[in-house]
Amino acid sequence: MWDVAEELKAMLVFAEHRYYGESLPFGDSSFKDSRHLNFLTSEQALADFAELIKHLKRTIPGAENQPVIAIGGSYGGMLAAWFRMKYPHMVVGALAASAPIWQFEDLVPCGVFMKIVTTDFRKSGPHCSESIHRSWDAINRLSSTGSGLQWLSEALHLCSPLTSEDIQHLKDWISETWVNLAMVDYPYASNFLQPLPAWPIKVVCQYLKNPNVSDLLLLQNIFQALNVYYNYSGQAKCLNISETATGSLGTLGWSYQACTEVVMPFCTNGVDDMFEPHSWNLKELSDYCFQQWGVRPRPSWITTMYGGKNISSHTNIVFSNGELDPWSGGGVTKDITDTLVAVTISEGAHHLDLRAKNALDPTSVLLARVLEVRHMKNWIRDFYDSAGKQR
Repeated sequence: MWDVAEELKAMLVFAEHRYYGESLPFGDSSFKDSRHLNFLTSEQALADFAELIKHLKRTIPGAENQPVIAIGGSYGGMLAAWFRMKYPHMVVGALAASAPIWQFEDLVPCGVFMKIVTTDFRKSGPHCSESIHRSWDAINRLSSTGSGLQWLSEALHLCSPLTSEDIQHLKDWISETWVNLAMVDYPYASNFLQPLPAWPIKVVCQYLKNPNVSDLLLLQNIFQALNVYYNYSGQAKCLNISETATGSLGTLGWSYQACTEVVMPFCTNGVDDMFEPHSWNLKELSDYCFQQWGVRPRPSWITTMYGGKNISSHTNIVFSNGELDPWSGGGVTKDITDTLVAVTISEGAHHLDLRAKNALDPTSVLLARVLEVRHMKNWIRDFYDSAGKQR
């Protein structure tokens, strides 16, 4: 977007989402209880953006009669698409990068996400996904004795010793690490979630070539693999199973949103994926959310609000997805109409197309960006054409 803004002589505006960063409607009390959190919804955020655009057009000289394009990645990509759907008079089009707008209800199978994660690992090294698949039982066996627990805590260099109650949490933490690696499997070194090498999954898989080793050796290899993610910079003294990403991502607000309207079903079966079987359980989520926030999730609200798969009446949205990105499973990956267009990036992870130009960019992302800019230029041209006709 930095390069494109320059090419299109555009102004880039980053709007902070309410309840994130410094945009706290009730100051320190914003997260106090569900009454103060009532205003943390995607609809309210979109209305904020509409107000902001009106304000900018009113106050910036020369901005009044100019077209606006919404751009976002991930949840921001969903917001960009939904903004164009709900406020088509405000923006001429939207680029929704890695936007899983169909990861809701039963619009896509709940297992598709973890299947893509597994494929990334399977393709990145021989027996890599198999080694991970075998590690769960190895952890279960080792954690069944006190000495095994102690050995595990030391072998994984954990910051605090494990108790038997921690084992599910440990496995969830390891699973989330593999998911994050799939999201940020970029062709060059980056530090989006953690400082990482180029193609980090390939680096991780170098340690996971042999699934048929003893439980002890397998878990020592798993530690080496985890260490690529958590300690690539060599600064970490120990691994903390409560943290999987840098602290500034706003996980508190997101946890509340995932407990109210952003309810995304995930499941695994251990056959099509490298994880332990876990079915999607709405009641489990609901009880967790009630205990955590005093709220219950509304699993159908997003599709009611934004149309689910029935979006063909909208126009001018480019949905881009990377094939390496597990979120692409809930994304729009085929054209719906001439102007609701899917762009696929075969060697792309999570919103690679939105990142700055890099000498190591694969051809697939260069082509995707060319297509995206072509659509933007069409939207801008149409805007000026119709403005000319109205005069």
